[in-house]
Amino acid sequence: MINTWQQVVFSLEKKLSPGVFQLWVKPLEGCLDNDVLVIQAPNEFVKTQVQNRLGTAIVTAAAEVLGYTPHVEICAAQNKELPVIPPMLEQQPAPFPSQKIASTQLILPVTQTLPTQVVYNWRHSFDDFVVGPCNNLAYAASQSFCEDLYGTDQLFLCSAPGLGKTHLAQAIGCEIARQTNRQHLRVCYLSAEEFAGQLVMAIKAKTVEQFKARFRTNVDLLLLEDVHFFQGKEKMQDELLNTINSLRNQGRKIVMTSSFLPRELMDIDSNLVSRFNQGFLTVIDKPDRDTRLNIITTKSRMDQVVIPQDVACLLADRIKTDIRQLESCLKNIVLQAKLLNRDISMDLAWEVLQNYDLDDATIDLDKIISFVCQAYGFGLEELRSKSRKKDRVIARNTAFFLARKHTDLSLADIGRRFNRKHSTVIKGVTSIEQELARQTTLGNQIYRTIQHLQA
Repeated sequence: MINTWQQVVFSLEKKLSPGVFQLWVKPLEGCLDNDVLVIQAPNEFVKTQVQNRLGTAIVTAAAEVLGYTPHVEICAAQNKELPVIPPMLEQQPAPFPSQKIASTQLILPVTQTLPTQVVYNWRHSFDDFVVGPCNNLAYAASQSFCEDLYGTDQLFLCSAPGLGKTHLAQAIGCEIARQTNRQHLRVCYLSAEEFAGQLVMAIKAKTVEQFKARFRTNVDLLLLEDVHFFQGKEKMQDELLNTINSLRNQGRKIVMTSSFLPRELMDIDSNLVSRFNQGFLTVIDKPDRDTRLNIITTKSRMDQVVIPQDVACLLADRIKTDIRQLESCLKNIVLQAKLLNRDISMDLAWEVLQNYDLDDATIDLDKIISFVCQAYGFGLEELRSKSRKKDRVIARNTAFFLARKHTDLSLADIGRRFNRKHSTVIKGVTSIEQELARQTTLGNQIYRTIQHLQA
């Protein structure tokens, strides 16, 4: 995890009063040691006060940053030191080699006083990626990127949500980590939002030069997800452009993912769009039925279960546009069968399917508009109006998101139905994606609404 303690501090600063934050949090130092968040207080008194006053708040903030609840150790400086991992900052690795690359551990410099070592637990690999006509080019490009067969130093993966761009990005990191010809290759994997958040923290802490050094000179491979997040963020765009230019000038490699093609992005500096278009650009399309069936068969075989053909066909026919949901639905069917000691049957499959976004074979923009109007209690004219009231904007953005996901209409075509430019559609889709990904209160409400609309 990059800068875990700084992210926890940033979260605490937003939640605590300025006085409490300055008095008790500012003097602390911390780092993540395996799954333990070790926090060092300057003395025994501060340690006791932090434990008594802020223990729960620190655990909550750390859980939000990490995605799980870590064990937290608070110690006084004279009693216990934070674990120190030797820095890699003095090494000057050669440019990304043309031969296979190896990494038994992935090193990332950080702005903390104590350097830390980052080892990623990759959730996806090439071995569990199911290839079909919709993604074979992206798959081949990702593999050749690892092997450097065609001298490509930049890869841009584009797809709608849930079609596999994150899987391939992580597979690249996993494959490079698996190779054994070179150790200590420094890989940085993070989302565009995390990149922006770290830049904001660096500006606030007046450590921008350290931030620049971390990403421009101390990274051999940058894996950056969801770069459409940078739309309309001029300062962030400047820093990203300079980072990409620096890495490429040094022969380092970059992988970026986005829900939109570079030419579809709005409020993005033209020089940055040009950089996005350099290297290899590939699109992952919606999977056909045979590919969806192959995914179901492959995943069930990996789980060592047999899925009846009628159940497999049902899943493939009802979840067509989001592979992530298809895999999740399959796992839930298998889990419920095991927990309840039931056979995997059509009845069980239908029970589980009710919890997911189901695709109708004839779904089109008219049906999506009808669903949204009914769910939010608006008429089409209200959706098409210039109103910027929050409820109208959320309903309109939900319609944009569903149209992008379930139809083959262009962004411009979708925008015309709502009296909007295609740039507004992009912003609306991005807004819904962010709310869903963050699992905010609004995001959870939108998710439940989408489930209801498509049930």
